[in-house]
Order: sequence, then structure tokens, then C-alpha cells
Amino acid sequence: MRLILLTAGLLLALSVQAAPMQRPDFGDDAAEAQVVDKTLKGQFQQVRQTVVDRTSDLVVTTMGFLGVPYRRGGNTVETGFDCSGFVRAMYNQTVGHLLPRRAEEQAAATQKIDRSDLKPGDLVFFNTMRRAFSHVGIYVGEGKFIHSPKPGAQVRVEDMSGSYWQRRFSGARRVITAQDDNAKTSGD
Repeated sequence: MRLILLTAGLLLALSVQAAPMQRPDFGDDAAEAQVVDKTLKGQFQQVRQTVVDRTSDLVVTTMGFLGVPYRRGGNTVETGFDCSGFVRAMYNQTVGHLLPRRAEEQAAATQKIDRSDLKPGDLVFFNTMRRAFSHVGIYVGEGKFIHSPKPGAQVRVEDMSGSYWQRRFSGARRVITAQDDNAKTSGD
């Protein structure tokens, strides 16, 4: 009798283990969509936090360069920065993304956004030499941007609502890095 019970128990255990796993029945497509939505929301939150962390690093790093002198064609702290050299160096140092060298090339290589959509780390462009996108800075929030303005000046923070900058505003752009592209496609 013991042998029969032992054999029956063993067969029952094997049949339970061998049974294929079945997908849970959600009952309707809406419930299944909620589960998918929660998964996507989780992935979105992770990507969002990564972007926030990188943006915070970028803004904090740029503030460490306040007072560095302007130098036409300059792109290092040792030599000084011009506007586009400053932006290029900051993105390369903090995000590992190498932007083009000139302001108008940086505008062309980045994603156009509305001024109302500006977030810290976005680029802001101005017409300071009688042509659009002749000057660039990095938006730091609350209507302010950091840049290397002109000969004889130093890297500083300015208010975009000042009349000089308001009259010369050319547009805003967002830098899309390979990491951003990968994050978008990994959620697909």
C-alpha cells in the first residue's frame, strides 16, 4: 500500500511540474492593457529619473565654470570659452555627447522646442550678430540661462526676460543623445 501511495504521489508531482504554464486570464483587454501600462510607466519612470539626474549634473557642472573668461574660439577652462565652446564642453564633460562646434550647427543638430517647454539643460539661442542662432547658452530654469557672453566678460547666468535677451531670442532646442534614443526604443 505504501508503495502505491508513494508512486501515486510521485506521478502527481511530476504531472504538476510538467504542466505548461498558462497565461493568466485577465478577463478582458482593458485589464491586460492596465498591466502593460504599469510596465511601461515603470520603464518611463526609470528613463525619466536618468534624464533628471543627467540634467541636474549638467546644470551643477556648468555653475562650477562661473567666472571663466570669454575667449573667441575657446573651448577649455584653461583657454576660456566662447558661447558654443562652453556649451559643447559642458555636454561632452557631463553627458558624453559631443555637439558641433558652432552655435548655428548646434541649433541644426538639436530638436526644436517651444520656449514654453524649456527645461534645465535645454539650449537657448539668440541673434547677437545680426543673424539667428549666433549665440547659445544652457537653460538652467526659472527663466535663466548660463553662457559665455562676449570679449571682456566671463561665464555668467542671465535672465532671459531682460529686454536685451527677449528682443534677440531665436529659439530653443533640446539635445537628444544616443542614450535618450536607446531609452525610447527599449520601451517599444
